Amino acid sequence: MNKEIDISNLTLTTSRLILRPWKLSDLDDFYEYASVDGVGQMAGWLPHENKEVSARILKDFIEGKKTFALVYQNKVIGSLGIEKYNEAELKEFDPLFARELGFVLSKDYWGKGLMSEAVQEVVRYLFEDEGLDVIFCGHFVSNHQSKRVQEKNGFHFYKKILFTTRFNTVEETNLNLLYREEWMKMHENTK
Repeated sequence: MNKEIDISNLTLTTSRLILRPWKLSDLDDFYEYASVDGVGQMAGWLPHENKEVSARILKDFIEGKKTFALVYQNKVIGSLGIEKYNEAELKEFDPLFARELGFVLSKDYWGKGLMSEAVQEVVRYLFEDEGLDVIFCGHFVSNHQSKRVQEKNGFHFYKKILFTTRFNTVEETNLNLLYREEWMKMHENTK
């Protein structure tokens, strides 16, 4: 089942990143990366046509209390959401506390390991502090960068699903997961 999570007063840090709730003052940074062709399509949405689109979504991020702004060198370069998974499609997980991750990174910062670093910290938070039993994370079959981020963090294939994007295409998607017990075994020598 989806556990209720509120990150509105939470800040996480890694060696290079600050993960914090979004602020209205992040609009320019958000629009800068969300308007670039090739960024949003990898997550199922089209590039933002103008700042008004970004402002509406930014407001949703703030009100939703579940999406981190990724700050690198004092600039917001991406987002990482702790989304609700589809309970109707995944009834076998009803007895477990779970959520699904979704993330986007500015094209200017691809290939630097920053998203893997952010996902690693959010996974730690969700298992250690929120007590989740399992975390889902999916990627379009063609999205090799997202696949790699998930593999680096221990996620493994669960099943293929079809995902309808916000621009009404249907994408074949690999739904991956990671159980808390698996994560604990991966990190037992690092504590």
